[in-house]
Amino acid sequence: MTAVHVVVLAAGKSTRMKSARPKVLHDLSGRMLIEHVLHSAAALEPETMTLVVGHAADDVRAALAGWPSLQFVVQAPQLGTGHALLQAESVLKDKKGVVLLLYGDVPLLSTSTLQRLLETHRGKKAAATILTTEMPDPYGYGRIVRDAKGNISRIVEERDASAQEHKIREINSGIYAFNLSGLFDALHNLANDNAQGEYYLTDLVAAFYQAKKKVESLLLDSPDELRGINSRVELAEMTAIVRARKNRALMIGGVTLEDPSSAYIDEDVTVGADTTIGPNVRLQGKTSVGERCRIEAGSRLAHVTVGNGVTILDHCVITEAVIGDEAKIGPFAHVRPASVVGPSAHVGNFVELKKTTLGKGSKANHLAYLGDAKIGDGVNVGAGTITCNYDGVNKHVTTIEDGAFIGSDTQLIAPVTIGRGAYVGTGTTVREDVPAGALAVSAGKQRNIEGWVADKQRRRRDKKE
Repeated sequence: MTAVHVVVLAAGKSTRMKSARPKVLHDLSGRMLIEHVLHSAAALEPETMTLVVGHAADDVRAALAGWPSLQFVVQAPQLGTGHALLQAESVLKDKKGVVLLLYGDVPLLSTSTLQRLLETHRGKKAAATILTTEMPDPYGYGRIVRDAKGNISRIVEERDASAQEHKIREINSGIYAFNLSGLFDALHNLANDNAQGEYYLTDLVAAFYQAKKKVESLLLDSPDELRGINSRVELAEMTAIVRARKNRALMIGGVTLEDPSSAYIDEDVTVGADTTIGPNVRLQGKTSVGERCRIEAGSRLAHVTVGNGVTILDHCVITEAVIGDEAKIGPFAHVRPASVVGPSAHVGNFVELKKTTLGKGSKANHLAYLGDAKIGDGVNVGAGTITCNYDGVNKHVTTIEDGAFIGSDTQLIAPVTIGRGAYVGTGTTVREDVPAGALAVSAGKQRNIEGWVADKQRRRRDKKE
């Protein structure tokens, strides 16, 4: 099969975004705009993928470091789309096959549509094939002009169109498939005799027609896939489309969304069947949720792995953590990065975990901070317990072995180990290791001072007088 070479144009500044950040790096449903395009293109298994950068090129390169096969070329200055594609000559000059030209700000274009475009191009043995669609109001778009036989003869821009051409509803998307053979020779021959002094790919279409090279098209039924993003308003509109599409796919797959309009679920998130997601839940990044889970209102999970049968109650924040099968979290719990909650473990209301492992069946049900801790199986952590993990310079580990019981209002001064089955009495400050099976207490014997309150009140009155 003919090799495919993908070229993505992403050099523009896009002043309408009003942002110091390059437009293609803005987030859309958990992926950068450009990553939506790259994912769709990568599924075609192209021989090469080249990104044409310009504005803030170093920032774009750094942001896409996770795409090692992606090659970069710089367009400087930016002199039009024809000039942009010409910059890929250094990468493609010795290659053969088809060039698929895409744009970094058109994120909804699907792999299946790109595959159809390539199949049309190959099947009709065209020199160029254009992705087109019809719009009821095509204002602002280049129109596809055809000759008496229906062949594409040229593309006319809105400002240059005649009254008759303004009535044409078929528009140019700017997405093309080109035969690589002879492409760069044709690009070198483009003229820039226009008001902007730029080199346009649309002129290449007319040049091919005049040279009797075949120009074909693939007409899309709906223009939605071809929508580009130039402003934050359009970014918000596109986000709503992507979010609705994701939510629909999840529901078709067996997930219950109690209020789909308020479920914010990123593109790369996976959710198992028979899981129920409450209103105002946000699942971000590469979060994976298992089957038969329940995530209640207002919770946010980012880059979290959730097992099967997990319950996450209202208003929990969980980031970069692992939650085991049948665990229960919340309400109002905070599970921070590098934490692991074991199977059937409980993390209750106003409990915070940081870089902590909570073993199978262990419980921290109320008002606790557990940081840099290794907690075994079957441990009970009482309300008000904290691990004092920071000495002002370094973080230290607290180890609580299987079956230990930590009484309420306990402070564990790390580094410290609580042995297997040990018991720490309420209100204890633990500064030394507790042996297995031992009881640790630090509070002295209780004393009751009779009449102390009355004496204090009398002294206060005397002082005022």
